[in-house]
Amino acid sequence: MSFSYREVLPDVFHIEDAMGVCMTLLAGRREAWLLDSGYGLEDVAAFSASLTDKPVRLILTHGHYDHILGASWFDGASLFEEDFGTAEEHGGESWRRRALDAAAEKGIAAEAVPYLAAELPAWNKLEEKTLSLGGLTVQVIRCPGHTPGSAVLFVPERELLLTGDNWNPCTWVFFPEALPVRAYLRNMREILGLPFRRVLCSHSGGLHERRELEDFLGGLTEERIRSAEPVDTGAWLGIRTARVEPAAGMCLVFDADKAYKEQVNDAKGK
Repeated sequence: MSFSYREVLPDVFHIEDAMGVCMTLLAGRREAWLLDSGYGLEDVAAFSASLTDKPVRLILTHGHYDHILGASWFDGASLFEEDFGTAEEHGGESWRRRALDAAAEKGIAAEAVPYLAAELPAWNKLEEKTLSLGGLTVQVIRCPGHTPGSAVLFVPERELLLTGDNWNPCTWVFFPEALPVRAYLRNMREILGLPFRRVLCSHSGGLHERRELEDFLGGLTEERIRSAEPVDTGAWLGIRTARVEPAAGMCLVFDADKAYKEQVNDAKGK
């Protein structure tokens, strides 16, 4: 299989598939949870099971295709209900074909027929709660932003925050289902109340320090949001996007029209 992984902290395995998207296995003494499932071009269930002798269950941080299509290798997956519609759309043929096209561009061989026909499990409703895996506890937190049903996870024993796509060094909040940039920012700033020291995200292969997320969120000032420069993210979504650099080596790309409407509504007190 074309997966790679690192045990970045004790019992925390950060896995990267051939397409470059990351998943995280939290391996407790009683059970294990895999956070996200990648594009699903290869059997991520079998690979994650090779890293632990405990049953592996699947949690999805949100409903985008590069996080959910690997769920076809599992019997079930949990997702916040607000993202069920997004997951249904992104599990469809057009997004699977997009994944196959991206794989071909990377020189990755994939069997198109079984990939297009693979069935995704029925989504279980994820709830905000604390899971006990045996030696590890996992706090599941609803944090709308990248999508309305985005989840972040906190592992207190490792002082670890897992952000999914709600934060990457380059973060996208321009998809049609994404929240306006200021609403995203308010929700993420609430997460800073958690006592984490390290961060794992979905499109970066290693640990990040808390200060990096603090610098990112702190740098998203109203002045920078209003003066963000237009950026071309491709015409396939038909969205006018803007880009801001809140800290060195980081960026946020957002829907400029949605941000303007949000600014007007905030001014009106709505």
